[in-house]
Amino acid sequence: MKNSETTWFLYLLRTDSGLLYTGITTDVTRRLAQHQAGKGARALRGKGPLTLAYHCVAGDRSTALKWEYRVKQLSKMQKERLVQHQPPTLTDFMPLFRSD
Repeated sequence: MKNSETTWFLYLLRTDSGLLYTGITTDVTRRLAQHQAGKGARALRGKGPLTLAYHCVAGDRSTALKWEYRVKQLSKMQKERLVQHQPPTLTDFMPLFRSD
């Protein structure tokens, strides 16, 4: 499979303290295991148990990077709404990006 055809996912992890971390990957299960083993992002090291709060298909790598940037710009309250509503795709939740 060509890299441009690889499906990418956007995910949010919740730390023990309630922090929401946003990332992208081609394999959510593998990436969560890496984070939990301390081999993921430095921002999550030592933050206690991690739980997968949300994930969805984001498209190709370029699209996933764009969505990751947009989600990282959201306020904590907006990210919590995203987690609460669990939209199957981010385009299903576009009003979130225009509010607050």
